[in-house]
Amino acid sequence: MAKKENVHVVNVKIEGESWKKALDKAFTEEVQKVNVDGFRKGKVPRDIFEKRFGKERLYIPAVDHVINEAYMKALDESKFIPVVQPKLEIKSVDDSGVELAFTITTKPEVVIKKYKGLKVQKQEVEVTKEEIEHEIHHILERYSELKVKENGIVANGDVAIIDFEGKKDGVAFEGGKATNYELEIGSGAFIPGFEEQLIGMHQNEEKEIEVTFPSEYPVEELKGAKATFTVKVNEIKEKIERELDDELFADLAMEGVNDRQSLEEEIKANISAHKEMDNENKYIDDLLEAVGKNTEVDIPEEMVEEEVDRLLHRFEDQIKMQGITLDLYYQFAHTTEKDLRNDLEKEAYNHVLYRLMLEEIAHLEKVEISDEDANKEADTLAEKYQMPKDEFLKMFGGIEMIKYDLEIRKVIELLKEFNK
Repeated sequence: MAKKENVHVVNVKIEGESWKKALDKAFTEEVQKVNVDGFRKGKVPRDIFEKRFGKERLYIPAVDHVINEAYMKALDESKFIPVVQPKLEIKSVDDSGVELAFTITTKPEVVIKKYKGLKVQKQEVEVTKEEIEHEIHHILERYSELKVKENGIVANGDVAIIDFEGKKDGVAFEGGKATNYELEIGSGAFIPGFEEQLIGMHQNEEKEIEVTFPSEYPVEELKGAKATFTVKVNEIKEKIERELDDELFADLAMEGVNDRQSLEEEIKANISAHKEMDNENKYIDDLLEAVGKNTEVDIPEEMVEEEVDRLLHRFEDQIKMQGITLDLYYQFAHTTEKDLRNDLEKEAYNHVLYRLMLEEIAHLEKVEISDEDANKEADTLAEKYQMPKDEFLKMFGGIEMIKYDLEIRKVIELLKEFNK
């Protein structure tokens, strides 16, 4: 297979004093790991260590100490700007020095045949009456009140306060017991069939309910299993839906909203703003997709893999906020890391493609961001996140990352102008 033009092999030798110091450091570390009769741990003389274990034992640990120095030397001498982590090969190593080969992948050539006049249409935003009514219904439901049902029965939509204990084959199982649990009937929060069997029960009534756990239930021993729950209804509450009256408008505390008309206008404005944001994001995606179809580039697999890693870490952070680990997610979703990485691959490829395209358009259009504009943006963002500027820049990746972010945003605005 022919080597790609953006893949370069750079050989670097480390010898002399640098290699001697690396070997010394390696010995200091390795001597702590060995036991030799007649010597305390870590006190074996160098000559005895080398005679007993061989000088070669120090070579690989010593290489670890010079990799960064060698890599910096490779970049300095070659002037290459890598786009992914380099691959490393030890060409030769002995007592006099080491020769390392770095495979450095640089940005591939990007050819954009067309990025102006693509006729990408931005959709019009419309808010329907049904959407407004739907949101009003949600508000009324959200502000509904619960009233105790005296001498009533459990009905769909009620909140039943219950004690329950579940058993499988007559044996209680973990997580199957609770007291004074508030369950909204019809919410689907419990195992299928559980809530429906509470309908018609009276306060203080107790009965046994039989259910079958779903086959995809996350607890292995309960998947598809039959269970019996002993349930007692302690109290029944019904939802009383609010009216659009002065009391509700006071509870809403929305500035300028004091009657149905002003509420509808506020809801319409909010829905419209969300739709405009979604619409703008879709328009940008459509623009980038259209430019992508007019772009020729051979993207290195390593760039896509690094982006998959980034997306996977982002996904992991998102589910951590919900108290879920990746291993637990794989169990719930009946998937594996390999499957998830495959699912993320197309998104990762597009991210890399669009980034390369936008950088090339910035080059073609001579887009530059001044230090002054970058510092103003850093001031604004630091104030927004209530952080000292130097601390924010450290977190963001420095002023160059601010420049890069502004550059990409400016190119996107140019694309919109070019395709009106």
